[in-house]
Amino acid sequence: MPDIIATFAERGDLAHLALLMWALSASGLAWFALRELTAASRRFDAFVRELARFNDHFGAR
Repeated sequence: MPDIIATFAERGDLAHLALLMWALSASGLAWFALRELTAASRRFDAFVRELARFNDHFGAR
């Protein structure tokens, strides 16, 4: 990694390196948020399914 930074620094492309780091971090955060949103959706779906099962079992009384 230091070799890559040195190459960018010698050529004066620090702005490109900063843009690359920003893009990688933004992509990582988006991936993490999407993963958490998917997990929350699964948990909510399981909750609703259990609630429907409970209503089917005790709702007839």
